[in-house]
Parts: sequence; C-alpha cells; structure tokens
Amino acid sequence: MSHYKVILSGGGTGGHIYPAIAIANEIKSRYPDAEFLFVGAKDRMEMEKVPQSGYEIKGLWISGIQRKLTLKNLMFPFKLISSLWKANKIVKEFKPDVAIGTGGFASGPLLYVANVKHIPTLIQEQNSYPGITNKLLAKKANKICVAYDNLERFFPKEKLIKTGNPVRKTLLSVSDKLVEAKDAFKLKHGKYTVLVVGGSLGARRINELIEKELDFFDTHNVQLIWQCGKLYYQQYKMYNHVNNVQVYEFLNNMDLAYAAADIIISRAGASSVSELCIVGKPVIFIPSPNVAEDHQTKNAMALVKNDAAVIIKEEDLDADFENKFGNLIQSPEKQKSLGINIKKLALANATKDIVNEVEKLLKAKK
Repeated sequence: MSHYKVILSGGGTGGHIYPAIAIANEIKSRYPDAEFLFVGAKDRMEMEKVPQSGYEIKGLWISGIQRKLTLKNLMFPFKLISSLWKANKIVKEFKPDVAIGTGGFASGPLLYVANVKHIPTLIQEQNSYPGITNKLLAKKANKICVAYDNLERFFPKEKLIKTGNPVRKTLLSVSDKLVEAKDAFKLKHGKYTVLVVGGSLGARRINELIEKELDFFDTHNVQLIWQCGKLYYQQYKMYNHVNNVQVYEFLNNMDLAYAAADIIISRAGASSVSELCIVGKPVIFIPSPNVAEDHQTKNAMALVKNDAAVIIKEEDLDADFENKFGNLIQSPEKQKSLGINIKKLALANATKDIVNEVEKLLKAKK
C-alpha cells in the first residue's frame, strides 16, 4: 500500500472548499493510509469547514487584490511575501507527493511553491471563466481539470481535462427521494414547490425579490422553500409558515430540498450550476453581479445557450421576473424540456475522474 502525502488548497467560498474536500474524500477511499493537509486563508470559512470534515488545515495570511486603492491593497505585497514564506515552510515539513489547488487566493502561494520544488500539481477550475489565481498557476501546473468547454483561451490545451465539478454524493440519487422530501418539508400535494437558494451567506437582492413577490406566488398556487442565508435570517424569519412559505437560514438536507422542488431559483456559482445539472429540474438563474469577471453570468449563459435554463439579470428583476416565472409555471412542456436539457450537461463522475488524474501524477512520481 502506498503511503501518499497529499496537500490541498482552495478556499474563500464554499465553491472552492467543497470540491477540495470531495477530492480528498475520494483519494482517502482509494488510499486509506494517505496523509492529508489543507492550506487555506486564515480568516475565511475553510478554517471551520475543513476540520468539520475531519482534515487538518493550516492558514496563510492572504487575501485578494481589491479593485480600488485601499489599505488592504497596500498590505497585499506583505501578505504575499508572508504567505510564500509560510507555504514554503509547510511544503518543506510535510513533503507532499502531489499538490491540488481548487482556486481562491490561498492556493496561489502554495501551488507556486510546489511548482518551484517540482512537486506535481493539479488545478481544478470550477468556472467557465477562470479566476486570476488559476490563470497564473496554469503555466506550471501538470494537469488542469475543468468543467466547461473552450477554456483553451486561458489554459495550455495539452494540460486540459474536462471532468466537471465535484458535487456532494447525496445529490446523485435525488430523483428517488420525492416522497421522502415532501414528507420532510411537510409539503402540500397539489401545489407547485419552488426552492429559492442564494448561496450559503444569502443574496440580498434575491431575498428582496421574494419578499416583494409573496402574494404573486400565492396566486400561482406556489409553496416556497426559501433559504435566505445566515446574514438575512433575522430579517425574513417572520414569513415562516405564513401562506405556504418556509424560511431557512441554511438547508442541511440540500438533496431533499432539490428533490421536493418543481422549480428552482438560484445564484449561478460554479458548484450550484454543477449540482443543478445533476438534479435535472427547471432553473431560473439570477447571477450575482458582484463577483470577479462576472463569472456567474458566464456560467449561467453556458446553460441558457443550450436551452437548459432561464436567466434574469438582477437589474431586470422588477421588469421581467413575474413575466418569465409566470410563463414557466404555466408551461409544463417548458419545465420538462429545461429539466431534460440541463441533465444532459451533467458530469456526474467528476470527483472520480479528477482523482484518476491525481493517481496518474502519483504513479508517475513514484
């Protein structure tokens, strides 16, 4: 049995953290003796989520570059030097056989150091439009696993492997859970169930929309499962159990929420998009305009082009939402075709395919 040592880095948001954890879990299932170490950004959510998943993590003092001149930006060179120094120390002590980066600022210094020390590296890029960290690391990386087509514009073509994004295992069997899901949420039969998800922290603009449209939903025979997010729960919890509305800070049983839904309203972060392809239900995407390179709009458009989803931009919500939602709920054919088309884009074996590539790097090194 090979005693491999694997170092993983990625974070800042759930979209970078959960893929790294999924990849580690899959390697562990193949190599129970393997040793793992995660590297994250000191004050971000990975410092809490990774230990909850049973892995050790070390934090770097790093953050992104803001778009305007701020104190944070002036600190950036010092943070970068500090992080490179610490990443160097971590790699020297841990002596990994492979380094895996899933995006986010912390993976920059760590993979840079691994490349300098000739440790094989693999990058997993979740988005249809790569972040700055992965673009910089791509030149030296051995393999780049992606979820979308046409990324040779940004990455060396010979290193690209289209694998898809890792998703939670529980989502692979959503279609069998309808009855269980309706019971879990105590939903009424004979009503449309609409699930609203705005990311783990919540999405202010989506929450404002849902509050404004509660009567509209009621007239369309809709019951709502509304994940408003941690930052907004106090503000919206008063709507819980009013007119067929359920309000949640966070949904732990996401598989059942997806299973219960007839229509889903969601942000278009890369991991949400990958999950929704596997779930195969009609989706209305409301991309966040506040993300780097507007990548959520690009993620959503990749599906809309294939007639696999509906998109409404934030600035068009007041003008378009009732119209687009009304058309969708009144057309079972449209709902069905969106569900079929989005499922065609699913890449359900992503985690296994990525770990197959990791294995090749490990075996080549040995």
